[in-house]
Amino acid sequence: MITVLGSINMDLIATTERLPQPGETVTGSSFATAAGGKGANQALAARRAGSMVHMAGAVGEDGFAAPALALLDDAKVDLSAVARVGEPTGTALILVGGTGENMIAVVAGANGTVSTAQAKAAVEAMNSGDVLMLQLEIPAGTVETALNAARAKSVLTVINTAPLTGDAARLARLADIVVANETEFELLAGSPIPDAAARWEMLKKLHAETGQTFVVTLGGDGVVAIRDGEIVTAEGLKIEPVDTVGAGDTFCGYLAASLEQGLDFAKALRRAAVAGSLACLTRGAQPSIPPAEAVDARV
Repeated sequence: MITVLGSINMDLIATTERLPQPGETVTGSSFATAAGGKGANQALAARRAGSMVHMAGAVGEDGFAAPALALLDDAKVDLSAVARVGEPTGTALILVGGTGENMIAVVAGANGTVSTAQAKAAVEAMNSGDVLMLQLEIPAGTVETALNAARAKSVLTVINTAPLTGDAARLARLADIVVANETEFELLAGSPIPDAAARWEMLKKLHAETGQTFVVTLGGDGVVAIRDGEIVTAEGLKIEPVDTVGAGDTFCGYLAASLEQGLDFAKALRRAAVAGSLACLTRGAQPSIPPAEAVDARV
C-alpha cells in the first residue's frame, strides 16, 4: 500500500510559442484546465502503475475541488483522508513554451492547511513495509511530522524535494529515499556540481554520510542514483517532448509503486524513467500520466 500526503491543485495551463522574459507579455495559443498538485499527481501515477493508493491532503469547498479530485476518484484512489476546508482549492498557473519547457506559479490555498494531525492519522493507518510519499507543497512541519512518525512504524519513506524550499535539505535527511532534480540536488549537496563526475562523487559522499538512497533526475539524460553503496543509472526514451510538466511526478509515482510491487531497484528506476518520458508526450500533469501497460511495453 502507498500513502501520499501532499498537495491537490487545479492547473490552469496556457501554451505559448516561447516562454516570456521577465516583464514581457507573449501571446498564448491555447488554454486548458487539468487536475494537478504534486501530491495528487504522484498518487495517480502510483495508482496507474498498479499499486493501491491512499491520498491524504485538503481541497476547498469551491468549484475547483471536484475536478481536482476527479481523475483520482476515477482511478479508485482512496480519498477518505482528503479534508474539505474553507480555503480555496490550490491552483498552479502554468505557461508551456513551444519546446515543452514550462514556468509554474503555485498558490497553496487549501494545501497550506494540511496539518500535523492529518500527518499523524495518515501514518497511523499504515503498516510496516508500506510506502509513504511526500513532496514540499504542504507545510514543512506536516512533512516533518509524517517522516518522524513513519520511521517509528518502519514505513518506507520517499520524499521528492520539490518545489525547492529552504526546508528541503533538512527534511530530506529524514527520508529513506530522496528524489531530486539537478538543481535540488545541488541544494542538498550545499555546493555547485559542475559535471557528471562531480555528481557521482557527491552522491557517494552523501550516501556514505547518511545511508540514504539518493535519486537525481536529469531530464532527457535519464537518472542517476545510489543505493546500498552502488551507483545505478537508467535511461528514459528518446522523444520530442510536448509538455514536461507531469514528467517528474510520474517518475516519482512509478518509482514508489515499482518498489512497493517488489521490483529490484535498477528495474524500478528504468520503469520510472520510461514512464516519465511517456508523460512528456501529452499536455497536462495528470492527463499525461501513462498506464502501466503502456510503460511496461516500452521498458
